[in-house]
Amino acid sequence: MSTPLGETGLAPLRGRTDQRAVRLSLRSALALTVVAVAGLAAFTWPLVVRPEATLAGSTQAPLVLALLLPVVTALALVELTGEGMDVKALAMLGVLSAIGAVLRPLGAGIAGLETVFFLLVLGGRVFGPGFGFVLGTTTLFSSALLTGGVGPWLPFQMIAAGFVGLGAGLLPRCRGRLEIVLLALYGVVSAFLYGMLMDLSFWPFSLGGDTQASYSPELGWWENLQRFWVFNLATAMGWNTGRALTNLVLIALTGPAILAILRRAARRAQFV
Repeated sequence: MSTPLGETGLAPLRGRTDQRAVRLSLRSALALTVVAVAGLAAFTWPLVVRPEATLAGSTQAPLVLALLLPVVTALALVELTGEGMDVKALAMLGVLSAIGAVLRPLGAGIAGLETVFFLLVLGGRVFGPGFGFVLGTTTLFSSALLTGGVGPWLPFQMIAAGFVGLGAGLLPRCRGRLEIVLLALYGVVSAFLYGMLMDLSFWPFSLGGDTQASYSPELGWWENLQRFWVFNLATAMGWNTGRALTNLVLIALTGPAILAILRRAARRAQFV
């Protein structure tokens, strides 16, 4: 007796593949690549800037990057949400961004409990990497407006959250329990990576003097990387662990139901 299609995670996936809410043309893919490279450069500049560079020992770098990132991100968002996203996809983006903006204040500031990133993972999984990136940036922007958290750190938060949704859309295809395990593990890994990126954005200016955890422009990238690990373990590992556990629990408990709802909405929407 044959097994009905789709009852197990190992069944063929014909007819059940997720719809891409953002059509990634060559131009939009190039724009997404540019903003990804610019974002990584904004986070990792303390490790790649040479000691003799002008920005290495000054406070100009974060100011320049804080001004550059919104411009690059805005250009990418305009490209991704222009011809590549129809009205129904924009409506779905607005709904999920609003839900994420409301969910985030429920856990922010409590031992690293972040109640928004699991939604970015599930949304990016169903609607694709382009939609996941846009969802991450718009959700963090909306929540900042809602809670008054607008500041020079916001562009870095938007880019890092966009990376979370982008990565979820690039995960390999699978279904059933295997998919939930994959997404839960990704939620854990992305939680730590998000925290590390955000720590990198302010680490060079958070400690004064020459300590074992402070940034030193006279040192090479390897020595500074070792100092950053000390800083990250001492100051942020508890918050990153709390975020990872929150993602793990929420994806494991609500993932099957939310994925079913989002996929049903995607099938009915029939994105162009």
